[in-house]
Amino acid sequence: LKTGFLKWKPDYDSAATEYGKAAVAFKNAKQFDQAREACLREAEAHENNKALFHAAKAYEQAGMMLKEMQRLPEAVQLIEKASMMYLENGTPDTAAIALERAGKLIENVNPEKAVQLYQQAASVFENEERLRQALEMLGKASRLLVRGRRLDEAALSLQKEKSIYKEIENYPTCYKKTIAQVLVHLHRNDYVAAERCVRESYSIPGFNGSEDCAALEQLLEGYDQQDQDQVSEVCNLPLFKYMDNDYAKLGLTLVVPGGGIKKKSPNAVQDKARGPAAAGSHADEEEDEYSGGLC
Repeated sequence: LKTGFLKWKPDYDSAATEYGKAAVAFKNAKQFDQAREACLREAEAHENNKALFHAAKAYEQAGMMLKEMQRLPEAVQLIEKASMMYLENGTPDTAAIALERAGKLIENVNPEKAVQLYQQAASVFENEERLRQALEMLGKASRLLVRGRRLDEAALSLQKEKSIYKEIENYPTCYKKTIAQVLVHLHRNDYVAAERCVRESYSIPGFNGSEDCAALEQLLEGYDQQDQDQVSEVCNLPLFKYMDNDYAKLGLTLVVPGGGIKKKSPNAVQDKARGPAAAGSHADEEEDEYSGGLC
């Protein structure tokens, strides 16, 4: 980098190479702070040399050194900077992959930031018409939003997923996304939105007449009738139980308005008090709610 009488301009290219070697040596020696510093100097030399792609790579490496030091927010900051440089350099795919990597790093520490990074990555992939990768990122964002009980945002994210699945004609996944949407809307206590969601899905080829459609109609009927037994029965179907874990939990914890306590006949309560023998005598009888008389 030094200049002199016979060398007027610094040789940034060679300097970057040497800093890169130093970074690898420090990393191998588990001296991550020095490795980070070397990576940052390498990035600076590449920037001065107008080699944006290589500068971005060096910033990303510096971020990974910070990850080793458990300084995750700083690591994510550097990887985000790298992704911006990849975009500037005209390599959007690499930018999106860097954003996904940053999201994974911060997911358990700061889910909100992870959602933002996954959504950014999805936008980049979508602009490049790499819709399957965009869907993968949106799926991660939706699940994190549900896990964090940010249900309004989750509903919008799921709608976006569903629209893209419809666009690429992956109709069976559209049905699954409709189930997830309905569960999210019911947890938001918005029965109207849940019903509208099912009604709009009739336009998806094959939805009307599918087991997904039948189950959702049963679920909405049970919810509307305040029948916790029916709601629980539907949510325990394999169709619901074997969804992604975050959505399956929504099904298992869904309660109808009014506390969601299952109705029990008076005889069932008496049987429980008397013991198991008496309980057996009423097992096969269907008891009316007022079977013992109004008084």
